[in-house]
Amino acid sequence: MTAADPVVEVRGAVVAYGGRPVLRGIDLTVTAGEVVAVLGANGSGKSTLIRAALGLAPLAAGSVRLFGTPLDSFRERRRVGYVPQRLGAGSGVPATVREVVRSGVLARRGFARLPRRTEAHAIAGALAAVGLSDREHDQVGTLSGGQQQRVLIARALAGQPDLLVLDEPTAGVDAASQVAFAGTVELLLEHGTTILLVAHELGPMEPLIQRAVVLSAGRVVHDGPCPRPMGHHADPDHDHVHPHAPDEDAAGWVPAVRDRA
Repeated sequence: MTAADPVVEVRGAVVAYGGRPVLRGIDLTVTAGEVVAVLGANGSGKSTLIRAALGLAPLAAGSVRLFGTPLDSFRERRRVGYVPQRLGAGSGVPATVREVVRSGVLARRGFARLPRRTEAHAIAGALAAVGLSDREHDQVGTLSGGQQQRVLIARALAGQPDLLVLDEPTAGVDAASQVAFAGTVELLLEHGTTILLVAHELGPMEPLIQRAVVLSAGRVVHDGPCPRPMGHHADPDHDHVHPHAPDEDAAGWVPAVRDRA
């Protein structure tokens, strides 16, 4: 693929639950090699948008294409890595870190067998990327929430996806893990991976974000450089993980953008 080729194309997406609209005619294009962050207040439709793009949330109207193929006809799921929001890596089943990460390799290869050395290299590289090489034989259930999230990211990385989709990958994660994750994203960029992520705030990720798409009440209200928080949202001590009133969301996120000159 060239840098101009669309990896994700969403056109006129409408999603409703119980008759209540969550997405209201969303358009989104992500091209090869981009790092795009979907931002917005709680309940703005961020997670629903990426789930719809992956076919995990049904569209009431609109269309989605992945790698130029209509979603209904897309069969190359191995090209897509998905890390859901705060799902326990062990899922209640005893497993080591290595076993969970290896499942990502298995998902990529399907019925084809990889040479043992190739598989081992993929697992080792994924663990190193998230800073968990020294924990590969530990039970996932003994890890912290942030470390479990990093295991899920490593599982997705082990599959060597062309598109990596992450839903709030650093929510509730300690500062050191956030820095480690930002380093992982930087490495992926060097390999041309396309990244689409949902975030409530970016933290160490902000310098790597090439484009921000801000949602409010199920609509795109900004598509461009990362917006600058305003008012009390700009306070370094402000805890941004809380609900916002619609007017506060609009005032706090949309109007100003950072000067990147």
